[in-house]
Amino acid sequence: MLTADEAIKKLKEGNLAYTSQDTFQSDISNKTLEHFAINGQEPYAIIIGCSDSRVIPERIFHASIGDLFTIRVAGNVIDDHQLGSIEYAAGHLGTKLIVVLGHTGCGAVTAAIHHTPNGFIKYITDEIKKAIGGETDDYKAAVLNVRQSIRHIEESLEIQKDEEQGLRVVGAIYRIEDGSVEFLS
Repeated sequence: MLTADEAIKKLKEGNLAYTSQDTFQSDISNKTLEHFAINGQEPYAIIIGCSDSRVIPERIFHASIGDLFTIRVAGNVIDDHQLGSIEYAAGHLGTKLIVVLGHTGCGAVTAAIHHTPNGFIKYITDEIKKAIGGETDDYKAAVLNVRQSIRHIEESLEIQKDEEQGLRVVGAIYRIEDGSVEFLS
């Protein structure tokens, strides 16, 4: 199992590979599938990302089957379901890194800034509105939204216990314009 620092390094290297290649290939051989069926999963990072079809964590980080525990929801917002999934991966699988991955051009963030949606999307945009306040710059709003999700995660007592044992929670922004990932400090 990788430490949080080792996992960040691997994600950064994977993103560099992603942005420098024109195609993506992954091992989906029967041998690989059988390995994970028998041995279970040992993801080195938990990624909470947006459902946007342009933001595919396994591709962005040049990861393969079993590398990432990915949770996707529009606007990368956190509720009890996401927290339960995060706690499972951190506590039961031993994953030491949680990355909240926002992105430029996020439709949920844009909707929270410029619209008042109806229906169930309102639950998402209301959460984002709480995170961004009166911010109208899309990039700054995406960063504020990521930071709010990090705060929600770190409020979990289970996550707090895991942080004492080396778990880290970090934020990042994926730039859909060029494929690069910026890890936030």
